This record gives sequence, structure tokens and C-alpha cells, in this order.
Amino acid sequence: MTPNLADGLLWYGVFLFSTICHEAAHAWSALKLGDDTAARGGQVSLNPVPHIRREPFGMVVVPILSWLAGGWLFGWASAPYDPQWARQYPRRAALMALAGPATNLLLAASAALLIRVGYEWDFFRAPSSLSAAHLAVAAHDGPGGILAPLLSVLLSLNLLLALFNLVPLPPLDGSSAPLLLLPPAAAEKYSAVMRSPWLRYAGILLASRIVSPILPRLLLGAASVIYPSIHY
Repeated sequence: MTPNLADGLLWYGVFLFSTICHEAAHAWSALKLGDDTAARGGQVSLNPVPHIRREPFGMVVVPILSWLAGGWLFGWASAPYDPQWARQYPRRAALMALAGPATNLLLAASAALLIRVGYEWDFFRAPSSLSAAHLAVAAHDGPGGILAPLLSVLLSLNLLLALFNLVPLPPLDGSSAPLLLLPPAAAEKYSAVMRSPWLRYAGILLASRIVSPILPRLLLGAASVIYPSIHY
């Protein structure tokens, strides 16, 4: 197995797990808030089959091809919901949308905590330089050699997913946040504007430009929390 293939499998495995958790959180929160659309599709589950069945290109084809073409993984997933329910209960729809990036933040925090515990127990060491796949290195031969990059990618990728999805532009989850504050009539008008196809395309492009310079600072901040006595 070549290093590139090993890296690709690692990133893809973490991507698959993280996006499934993200979409399952959407589906579960929608179910609890009164919409069982995603639940009927089997998406209140960590089973990858119903999620991949819904988005085979976004979860399998495009991520693999983008990695092979440029060494960077790109993809997407989605969970269905009832538009009528979302119009009737805009605040519930906003909570459903925000459950996805909240789950990514929880996964990132869990990875950071595990790295910190491993560092305290001399299982991991701080890397000499930081990168998305090297937020920790194994202190000794053994399983740490696998767990260090796995937890590093889990932390990095989930920070990226949370940050990207929280940008308040359509079609991203963060665009639903104003619905928590708007009165019903204003929420309906806002939602209608957010459904514009051109605005959604522009949102993806602008969000990418916004996130690119912020992510390295987030990783540096995460490292400063994990290793408070080390300065990068």
C-alpha cells in the first residue's frame, strides 16, 4: 500500500464517518421536532447504506475522484426533510439544520480530548510542525502510529465541516440560524430568498473563500489548547 493510498483511505474513512454522523444528527433532530421524512428513509442511523444510497456521487464517486485528481477530498451528503414542515416551523427547521455542524464540533472536541489524554499518558507526542493529518505523533511503536493520524484527521476534518457549514450563506446549515430570531412572516420571506439557485451556488463559492484562511488558525488554536506549553 503506497503512502498516498493509505492517506486517501484514512481521509475517506473519516469523511464517510463524519458526514454520516452529520446527516444522522439532522435526521434525528428532525424526527424529535416533528418531521419523520429522513427517519422513513433510514437516515436516523450510522449505517452508511441509506446515506450513500441517497447521495452516491457526493459520498463515493466525487470524493474518490477528487482525491485521485488533486490529493484533496471533496464531497457532500444530505438528509431529506418536509418543506411544508420547515415553512410551518421555521425555528424547528433551524435547530434541525444546526444539529449537523454541532455534531461535527462534538466529534472534533472528542478527538482533541483523546489526543490530550494520550499526550498526558505518553501515548502521543506533540508534532514538531502542524498539519491537518499531524496534530499528534506516536510516542512509541505500536497502535499509536495509527491512532495519531486518525485522531488528527478526525479533529481537522470535523473542524472544517463545522466551520464550512456554519457560514451563514445558502445552502449551508448556518443560513438557517436567523430563523431562530425572525418572526414568522419575515422568516417565510427570508427562506424564500435563501432558496434561490444562484444564491446557493454563490454561497458555496463564497464560503470556500471565507473558510480557507480561517481553518489554519483554528488548527493552531486547537493545538494550543491540546499542548498549552508548546508554541508553534
